[in-house]
Amino acid sequence: MDLKGKVALVTGSTSGIGLGIARELARAGSDIMLNGLGDQAAIEALRSDIADTFAVRVAFDPANLTHPADIMRLAARCEAGLGSLDILVNNAGIQHVAPIDQFPDAAWEAVIALNLSAVFYGMKAAIPGMKRRGWGRIINIASAHGLVASRDKVAYVAAKHGVIGATKVAALECANAGITVNAICPGWVLTPLVQAQIEARAKANGTTVETESTALLAEKQPMLAFTTPEKIGALAVFLCSEAASTMTGAALSIDGGWVAQ
Repeated sequence: MDLKGKVALVTGSTSGIGLGIARELARAGSDIMLNGLGDQAAIEALRSDIADTFAVRVAFDPANLTHPADIMRLAARCEAGLGSLDILVNNAGIQHVAPIDQFPDAAWEAVIALNLSAVFYGMKAAIPGMKRRGWGRIINIASAHGLVASRDKVAYVAAKHGVIGATKVAALECANAGITVNAICPGWVLTPLVQAQIEARAKANGTTVETESTALLAEKQPMLAFTTPEKIGALAVFLCSEAASTMTGAALSIDGGWVAQ
């Protein structure tokens, strides 16, 4: 699929799912605006590697997505520096786990701000330019938890349900503007953070990484296999293609059968 000439902004793209998506979009020819946290030298090495590997332009902006004004500046910098903002992938997110009656107020506010409000402000910033150009792709990374619930994750589940609702509203509003808006709903994804959690569980329980991987997957997924960031990236690339030009307002599961139960 050829995305040459397009510019993609991927939030939370210095690691994990966001990085996988950014790399696959770059592989398809899109220029990339990276955004996220991390060591500046490591991020520069990452930026340079993507640019050199895929022969695309790659920029980075450390905008704090919990501040609406920073999101507007990020979108403006993407347009000014790379020439447009054609593809927006709202991926950045955080998690906090606790029962509702013990859930810290600050944790609720932080999860909602990054996982839900930043999606709204990102779309608000990107849609006007997409309308002017008559083409746009917005991909919001939701979760299986955007479709079903789990205990002790009230803020995350509420935010991801909200992301799917916001996706549907944006899809309706942009239906005849050349813009599609869809949500991807992953189950368990083997990111470096999840890999570290599995290794910690294996050490704590005196078992193997393979045993703990299967146990973790079996808690939710009938298919005992992780999705990878690269597979989510490939789905994002498809959603940007002409073949997906009439797919909009969809919540697409990539979750090993999690929500089919």
